[in-house]
Amino acid sequence: MMRRFEDARILMYSHDTFGLGHLRRCRTIAHSLVEDYRGLNILIISGATIAGAFDYRARVDFVKVPSVIKLRNGEYTSLARHIDLHETLKMRQSIIRHTAETFQPDIFIVDKEPMGLKGEVEETLAYLKSRGTTLVLGLREVMDAPHLLEAEWKNNNVMRKIDQFYDAVWVYGPPDFYDPLVDLDVPASVREKMKFVGFLQRSLSNESAPTHVPEGDYILVTTGGGGDGADLVHNVIHAYQQDPTLQHKAFIVLGPYMPAKQRAKLVKKGSKIPQIQVIEFDNRMEELIAGAKAVVAMGGYNTYCEILSFDKPALIVPRVAPRAEQLIRAKRASELGLVEMLLPEQADNPLLLADVLKRLPHRAPPSQTGKGMRLEGLVHISEIVGAWLDEREQPLPAVAE
Repeated sequence: MMRRFEDARILMYSHDTFGLGHLRRCRTIAHSLVEDYRGLNILIISGATIAGAFDYRARVDFVKVPSVIKLRNGEYTSLARHIDLHETLKMRQSIIRHTAETFQPDIFIVDKEPMGLKGEVEETLAYLKSRGTTLVLGLREVMDAPHLLEAEWKNNNVMRKIDQFYDAVWVYGPPDFYDPLVDLDVPASVREKMKFVGFLQRSLSNESAPTHVPEGDYILVTTGGGGDGADLVHNVIHAYQQDPTLQHKAFIVLGPYMPAKQRAKLVKKGSKIPQIQVIEFDNRMEELIAGAKAVVAMGGYNTYCEILSFDKPALIVPRVAPRAEQLIRAKRASELGLVEMLLPEQADNPLLLADVLKRLPHRAPPSQTGKGMRLEGLVHISEIVGAWLDEREQPLPAVAE
């Protein structure tokens, strides 16, 4: 029996400066919750430039704030070149605050950046806390190399603010995979709020038969948003050029954020090789991963959850800078036997890469090679949210005159 709440509301925030990771994670959680609970409405605040390119279920909607992009050096700039960063941040901050005031959520879930981009969510957190909203910080199971995260958080007093504002901290991974706050000085009061909910299981929507999945067996090559994925795609194409015995079909998705020049170059290169098909973007990656024989990826959080959910043999070639997140995840997953990993400099060697690609479709799936396959995140989140909303619906005890 599907439970029903009278007008329950959840607001989510995803700053999304580079790539699609945060938005896709929020959307996955939102879709799972509205499926479990009738009468629940979810609004996602997103800075992703292509927030509108995805479809959203009924009762899930998004508010788009002006986009800010992260440069290679880790600095931010406005996407609209003629508006300076300060103005853009002011606009974002005011839209976020106004949305919270109008929407009046029961629960506010913030993805990854505890105070939002450049602190833009702090005033909204203070406002909602005073209104009794339950405040949740959602963290990836791997954030970054501890010394980098510590430096970033120390600067802005983040740990103290997490303690001050948040009621709960959800880690989107199992406790035995990785601790996102490893080697940081975490107060006991913050540790007590932390709950390792597990990886977020992905599934296929049963709406229609996938129409756009390629025919026959294929290896899927995906670099997520694609903003920094050109090297990996280039290396895969190069391996096919150098080793004619590599006959397995490769289906390459470039990603919406790949710079146009690189994209054009790779499309042209790929078109010369009969086994390779290149497309620019697909908003239903789940179907492509589910249909693949094996997956080659950089191993961002969402792709990794999909590889485990659909139980696919995978080769991960992680990004190693400016954040160490993908590298840490790939190392840990390969230690556990879940994936095969090559460092970017190893993948630069076309014959070595060709060799791994030839073996990949025959590799046993993660469920057979590794432990720690539990994907219970959505189930656990649903249980927690259900219990919170139940409490809210309890009428207050009558006070004796």
